[in-house]
Amino acid sequence: MDRRTLLKSAAATGLLGTLAACAAQPEGNDIVDIASANPDFSTLVAALSAAGLVDTLRGDGPFTVFAPTNAAFNALPAGTVDTLLMPENVDQLRSILLYHVVPGNITSSQLLGQRMDVATVNGATVRVDGTGGKHGAAVRVNDANVISADILATNGVIHVIDKVLMP
Repeated sequence: MDRRTLLKSAAATGLLGTLAACAAQPEGNDIVDIASANPDFSTLVAALSAAGLVDTLRGDGPFTVFAPTNAAFNALPAGTVDTLLMPENVDQLRSILLYHVVPGNITSSQLLGQRMDVATVNGATVRVDGTGGKHGAAVRVNDANVISADILATNGVIHVIDKVLMP
């Protein structure tokens, strides 16, 4: 089975751990390609499209993306996602999404054992805590747990998180 078929199979079954274990993605699998191939990121992909950020995250990068799952978006108060996806709220949606993006290629090995404030593309900072803790996650971003790390793309890296970060 070739890598592209394996990637689609893993995404279809939600095996994010399989994706994280891949040392490198085949040519052309940028951040948007990987997110689009995984049904657990359908809300994120819809939001990126509504905010006009697809081309940005297909760019050269590198980018580090803290990617919330559909479950993370579903945990927001009722109606929040629908409201953010309205054209009149595009600026707020862009700000929230860009709060999940850090310039550069930051892997979990660079975060483990560290506590730091990291500047995001929207200009604000997120608190990254790679020291573990009582919640059991090895890395936390603000109050979100990284549930799958180091999904490598041609233009950066994705870390899957269990909450939507709000600036």
